[in-house]
Amino acid sequence: MTALVAIIHAGLAAAWVGGMAYSLFVVQPKLKRYFGPDQEGRETLTAVIASGNRWKVVGLIAAITLSGLVLLLMHSEHWWIHAVKGLLLLCATGIFWYVSWRHWPRRVFATAAEVPALQRRLIVLATTMLALTGLAFALGVVAVHL
Repeated sequence: MTALVAIIHAGLAAAWVGGMAYSLFVVQPKLKRYFGPDQEGRETLTAVIASGNRWKVVGLIAAITLSGLVLLLMHSEHWWIHAVKGLLLLCATGIFWYVSWRHWPRRVFATAAEVPALQRRLIVLATTMLALTGLAFALGVVAVHL
């Protein structure tokens, strides 16, 4: 049973990390290259791609949290690693909340002059989220080998 929960937990975490990495390192650069100076077209397609994903990610975060808690209850000998993982994921979730409920509405209603700064800010926020979730994922791997 532990192996099944661990596979589910790691798979969900890998999906979150992988999705962010793909967006950050593949989708965003290609959109920038494809649209060039056409900020309006880039923003329109970016909004279409992002549309409807907020609640999917919230569900993914909830499932990661739940499966992590189940693992912790099953094996609590290295609880401190799980506490650090939880803190990292909580910070990443806070950034996700900010991006979803503050940054995107600003970006959708931004003037053409405001868009480049908002795009740069999103790259910083997404990179930070990726680093936090990636580190939490790595700690989970370490915890298995202790």
